Amino acid sequence: MSVTLDLSRVARADAAPAAKPPVNLSGLTRAQLMDALVESGAAEHGKARMRATQVFRWMHHRGVTDFTLMTDVAKETRARLAEAFTIARPEVVERQVSQDGTRKWLIRMAPGIEVETVYIPSVGRSGALCVSSQVGCTLNCSFCHTGTQALVRNLTAAEIVAQVQIAKDDLLEWPSDKDDRLLSNIVFMGMGEPLYNLGSVADAIEIISDNEGIGISRRRITVSTSGVVPQLQALGEKTQAMLAISLHATNDALRDVLVPLNKKYPLEQLMAGIRAYPGISNARRVTFEYVMLKGVNDSPAEARALIKLIKGIPAKINLIPFNPWPGSDYQCSDWAAIEAFAAIVNKAGYSSPIRTPRGRDILAACGQLKSESEKVRASAMRKLSMAAMAGVLDDEDDEGV
Repeated sequence: MSVTLDLSRVARADAAPAAKPPVNLSGLTRAQLMDALVESGAAEHGKARMRATQVFRWMHHRGVTDFTLMTDVAKETRARLAEAFTIARPEVVERQVSQDGTRKWLIRMAPGIEVETVYIPSVGRSGALCVSSQVGCTLNCSFCHTGTQALVRNLTAAEIVAQVQIAKDDLLEWPSDKDDRLLSNIVFMGMGEPLYNLGSVADAIEIISDNEGIGISRRRITVSTSGVVPQLQALGEKTQAMLAISLHATNDALRDVLVPLNKKYPLEQLMAGIRAYPGISNARRVTFEYVMLKGVNDSPAEARALIKLIKGIPAKINLIPFNPWPGSDYQCSDWAAIEAFAAIVNKAGYSSPIRTPRGRDILAACGQLKSESEKVRASAMRKLSMAAMAGVLDDEDDEGV
């Protein structure tokens, strides 16, 4: 018997390796940018700091996407930069604008790598951008539609920063120091768990907050986590960002169901980690996100348990009416139950705003963000209110912006 081997799919040993895509300079902090310019030969050691500042300002203050526009950089240097690097934006596959002014972009970072980014006007100082940190999610929170999409991969710092740049392109927000900016706040509340991608998230925050570039204060950048306790300290130390906790339950038995990560990091560990979060104070309060689920977590007893759970933590509670989606086992709490819950929390001295939905008509609510390949019919899909984003922003002052 003869056997024929098909070697058509076997790479030749002498075949050249696939070329790596050029590094996108938009995802490098200024220190990293200095190193990259020296390594590529685009700058000498003695001029690296000056050259990095020039390039950084062109990318993040002026918003350029072409090296030839960097007019204060020598022509030969610009040519070398173009050979070694890129500053191009990823593709905007779809752009939608809600009746209430909310904007949503579907962004293709690479083939099969898509995320959604949402801008919400008139929250925070002037408007907030919800960015994604991963494609998909691993947490499988039972009330969240985004969690039904499997994790594809982490986003790079360049891909996170690109979401901000694309929003600024669309909002005509260049240069970054223009008066009456529409974008004043950033919230990491899009697709994914930010603390499972902390390296890229921290670099992106350093770039976004750099005063030589986009210049959004760290006090106006909020990172929301479901409770990856071992990373809380590092988040505070590396980013000085505001902290939001996706809580939704006051006891382990229920939170194990709603937020399965709780089985790994139960409430006792989570609350200890929150109390130790660097910089927490009355001026830098923690936001607890609490989705209101009918007959599940919305009773007066739960409200009193919540007060007891967070006692001593400078905090506000963002109450989020739930909007059912196909396949969901939950219903939204009755409005009277939500108001009664809020009244108990308010009486205890905690701010507990009830948020109205934003961007529902373009499916821009929290928990709705999914890759294009994972979407369901718009007429069938309903999810969490955009309130989770808006609620963390109400009490931030204008300092540092």
